[in-house]
Amino acid sequence: MWRYFAGAGAAVLLMLAGMFLFRGSAASEFKLPAAPAARAAAATAEEPLPAEAPKASEKTREQKRFDRFDKDRNDAVSREEYLLSRRKAYAKLDANHDGRLDFEEWAAKTTTKFAGADADKSGTLTRAEFLATAVKPRPGAKPRCVCPAAPAKEEAED
Repeated sequence: MWRYFAGAGAAVLLMLAGMFLFRGSAASEFKLPAAPAARAAAATAEEPLPAEAPKASEKTREQKRFDRFDKDRNDAVSREEYLLSRRKAYAKLDANHDGRLDFEEWAAKTTTKFAGADADKSGTLTRAEFLATAVKPRPGAKPRCVCPAAPAKEEAED
């Protein structure tokens, strides 16, 4: 018999707890976070809208890729067309045009880069000389993404 009373008491307590939770969540207001600074600044600047919406290309990425390989435009990529870009790259590396690619030809660009960076012609690169071998960004290249600057951290008030 005591099990029935314990079960009934637990049910009443659960119902009371549910009422308090329901009323408490209904009373609180849902507040949206503030808009990011970059978006807010962009939204306030009044730029004229273009007269016409930009249009995407009709071709898909794979169709464009296919068209780059299909040189004779017969809607078929032959083995020769498929290997053409590799043949051109190989021909650029084959400096003496003997049809063979030896190590010196294969590493010509790197060897030239090393010789240019070795300012004192010692056959070794110091830290300063090695720094000259770093890949330089292309002039006018767009960054991969433009992220808004991180907000400055405010010091804690004591």
